[in-house]
Amino acid sequence: MRKKHKKQLPLMEPAAVHSKAQEWAEISCILARNDSIYERALQDLTIKDKSFNTGANGMSAEQVVHAAIVKQIEKFSYRDLSFYLADSRVFRSFCRIGIGDKPFKKSTLQKNIKALSDTTWEAIHRITIKDAERTGVEKGRKVRIDCTVVESNIHTPYDSELLWDSVRVLDRILWQAREKFADIKFPYNNRTKRAKRRCLGVMNAKNAAGRKKHYKDLLKVTKTVIGYAQAAVLELESYTGGNFMQPLHAMRIAGELKHYIPLALKVVDQTERRVVQGESVPAAEKIVSIFEEHTDIIRKDRRDTYYGHKICLTGGASNLILDCQILEGNPADSELTGTMFDRQKDIYGRYPLKASLDGGFASKVNLKSAKGKGIKDVCFAKGRGLEIQEMCRSSYVYKVLRRFRAGIESGISWLKRSLGLDRCSWKGFESFKSYVWSAIVSANLLTMARVQLSKQ
Repeated sequence: MRKKHKKQLPLMEPAAVHSKAQEWAEISCILARNDSIYERALQDLTIKDKSFNTGANGMSAEQVVHAAIVKQIEKFSYRDLSFYLADSRVFRSFCRIGIGDKPFKKSTLQKNIKALSDTTWEAIHRITIKDAERTGVEKGRKVRIDCTVVESNIHTPYDSELLWDSVRVLDRILWQAREKFADIKFPYNNRTKRAKRRCLGVMNAKNAAGRKKHYKDLLKVTKTVIGYAQAAVLELESYTGGNFMQPLHAMRIAGELKHYIPLALKVVDQTERRVVQGESVPAAEKIVSIFEEHTDIIRKDRRDTYYGHKICLTGGASNLILDCQILEGNPADSELTGTMFDRQKDIYGRYPLKASLDGGFASKVNLKSAKGKGIKDVCFAKGRGLEIQEMCRSSYVYKVLRRFRAGIESGISWLKRSLGLDRCSWKGFESFKSYVWSAIVSANLLTMARVQLSKQ
């Protein structure tokens, strides 16, 4: 693993004459003049390597960052990314792949791109924002703040489906344990077919009584499988037979079971409380996926329910996303106002002069705090008891800032439609944060490239 490609650049094909190729060339220039980006990436890529100056070269940090940006902007799968890096002259040039260089396999691309942490992507974001300030693209004097939701890659979390997920996953791991360790004896009987029938029965029940009957049997099946798993864990953890590797494999399988058992028990508990006891289970006490257990339940505007994480975005006059905060739970917008302003000071060393926010951020406390920080005009889209004269210097400034705030809605829409920010396809909360930040960095680089090209 290296920071950049070889000291002597590989032999490259001539650049294509096309507007899209010009955008990629401009993005490459932006990254090239901010060399510290590759230093940050290299730290993540070599964190497990005792020495990265020996062995096969593999991908350089520069190639990994460039490949990740291509993947995000073009919304490629790893398979598609591998193909286009082998086939496209523009993408090969952008990712520093020479004429004689072999293309990268999808497994290599996935391993390296997923190695970049969310803190590294956030650091890359701040480096690019500083570059935008130096080049006059964005000064950060006028900001607009709004929140949206990025969904996790899960199915609709019906309790019957969650119980079925618990049964089939635990059963699969138990089957692997039986196949690999025939000499380990623990109670086991395959219950997946029965669980699947009960799950379908719940979905197709004609009335509440019939649905409850199927639920009770499904709960019984799930508890039985959990009991099998708990017994298997005890046997696997005490296993000492076979060769020296067998106990390690047994511990690995026991670890998988110990991961899913508490999640399955939580699903059983919330289903019994809701279906059998008729209790309303608070969102904070629910689990909506045993695979993406970090997922929050986000109720937005008392209309729509989303399953993912709430993010708070700060946009600038240039349409760049100046900042992002990925939240756990569903805090009120009004609790985030001061934090988002303070983060702007961390980025620019000063607070903005003008700020426009959605009505959910409005409160007298937030307005007083913003004014105390030297923000001259603070426009809340809905006053919520605040007078225009309190927020802005004049009604004209208020109207201008209110129209300015609407621009972040289109920016969020573009991020979701074109950069994949509507739904995160990566597994785990840490990868979720990396995915969000990589999308924002990629969007900003594309915006900066287009602004620079429009000046030429």
